[in-house]
Amino acid sequence: MSAQNQESLFLDYIRRLEHHRQGREMVHFHLSKLRPFNRREHHIRVAADAFEGMVKELLGQIFVFDNADIIFVFKTEAMGQVEQAIDKVKFLFGDDPLLSEEEINGKGFSTWYDVQGDYETIVNMARKQVENQNNAQKSGSRTQDVKAALMAKQDSGERMTPRILDRVVEALKVADLTNMVRRQYVCSVDGPQMIPTQQFSELFISINDLRETLLPGVNLTSSPWLFQHLTETLDRRVLSLLSRTEDRDITGDISINLNVATLLSADFMRFDENVIAAMRGNIVLELQQLDIFSDLNAYLFAREFVKERGYRICIDGVNYKTLPFIDRERLEADMIKLIWSPDIVNGGHDLTDRVIRQIMLTGADRIIMSRCDTEESIEFGRDNGIKMFQGRHVEALIAEESRRKNMRTLKKRAEAHDKAAAARKKSLNRRERD
Repeated sequence: MSAQNQESLFLDYIRRLEHHRQGREMVHFHLSKLRPFNRREHHIRVAADAFEGMVKELLGQIFVFDNADIIFVFKTEAMGQVEQAIDKVKFLFGDDPLLSEEEINGKGFSTWYDVQGDYETIVNMARKQVENQNNAQKSGSRTQDVKAALMAKQDSGERMTPRILDRVVEALKVADLTNMVRRQYVCSVDGPQMIPTQQFSELFISINDLRETLLPGVNLTSSPWLFQHLTETLDRRVLSLLSRTEDRDITGDISINLNVATLLSADFMRFDENVIAAMRGNIVLELQQLDIFSDLNAYLFAREFVKERGYRICIDGVNYKTLPFIDRERLEADMIKLIWSPDIVNGGHDLTDRVIRQIMLTGADRIIMSRCDTEESIEFGRDNGIKMFQGRHVEALIAEESRRKNMRTLKKRAEAHDKAAAARKKSLNRRERD
C-alpha cells in the first residue's frame, strides 16, 4: 500500500466495517507528536513492524499516515498480542516526553476506540484525516512549485552585491539559526553488511535554507569573494551557537567548517575559552583548500595556534584532480576530505591507478571519502584502504543499522518478558501445589 494513500484506504476500510463492528478495537498512535529526532522514517517503520505479524494472521489491519501517525484496527481476541506490541513501541520511544505525558494522564501517545461503540466518531475522524491529507498535498504541491521557482530564480536571478551582503549580515545578527543547523556523520564502514560506526559528525548551516529564509530571490554564491565574507559571518554565529547551546543534537565529537580568518579572530578566541581542554581533541576544524592557498602564511600561523590547543585539522573541498597538489604532511593536516566522483572508476585504468597511487601517498587512513551517495563509492574506498566515509549512502546505512539494533533490542525485551512470565507461572503453579 502506498503511504500517500493510507488515509483514503483507512476511510474505505472503516466504511466496509459498518456491518462488522462487533469484537473490534482500534488504537491510534500519535507519533506526529514525538520529537523530530524520534520521528524519522526508520523509527516509524520499526513501530509499524511490531504489528506486522498480526496483520499476516488476519487479526488486524495497520495504517501509517503521512504525518507519521499509526492506526491499528484489530479483533479483540488479539488484545494480548497487541499489548505486547505496544510495549515494544513504547520501549522504542521511551526517552520521548510524550511517553511521560502518557504515564501521567493516560493520553497523548495513544487513543483507544471501541469500533462498535465509537463507530461514528471513527468515521468522522477518518474523513478529517483524508481532508487534512488532501489539503497537505495541495499545500505541499504549491510549496514545491514556489520552491522550484525560487531555486530557478536564485540560480539565474539577482546577483550578490556588497549592499545585499550588508543586508544579509545585519539579518544574521538577529536570525535564529538553530533550525538551519544540519548534521552529517563521518563513519567507518565495516564487514560485508557494511555496518557504519560513527567517528564524528559535521555540523553546518544549510545555505539553501538560509537563502530561502533571508533572501529568496538572491543567488548568494554568485560572487565567490562576497560569499567568502558571508561565510565568515556565519562562522561567528556557529561559534556563538556552539558556545552556548544545550541542544541535545549538538553533542559528541564534531567537525565545523571555518575560514582561516575566523581562526585568527576574537570570536574563535572566545569559543576556545568556553571549550573544556579535554574536548578540543574531539573537535575537527574543516578548512577549504582554496581558503588555505589564498593566504598560506595566514594558514600556517593559524595552524600552529589551533594544533597547539589540541584541535584537529581537515582540508575540505579536495577532488581527485587537486589531490596531487595537496601535501597533507607538509601542511600538517590530520585529514583530507576527498570528494567522490564516478569518474575515478569510469575514467579509464590510467586515471584510476593515478588516484589510487595518490591515496597511498596521502595516507589512506587519513582520507575521508565525502559525498558517498552510492555503494560503489564506499566499495572503492574500502578496497584502497580508506577508513572513513560521509554522504547520503552512509546516512542510509546508519538508518538501516539503527533499525536492526532496535529490532534486536525489542526481541531481547520480548524474550525477557516471556521468560519472566514463564517464571511467574512456574512460581504460581508451585504455590498452588503447596
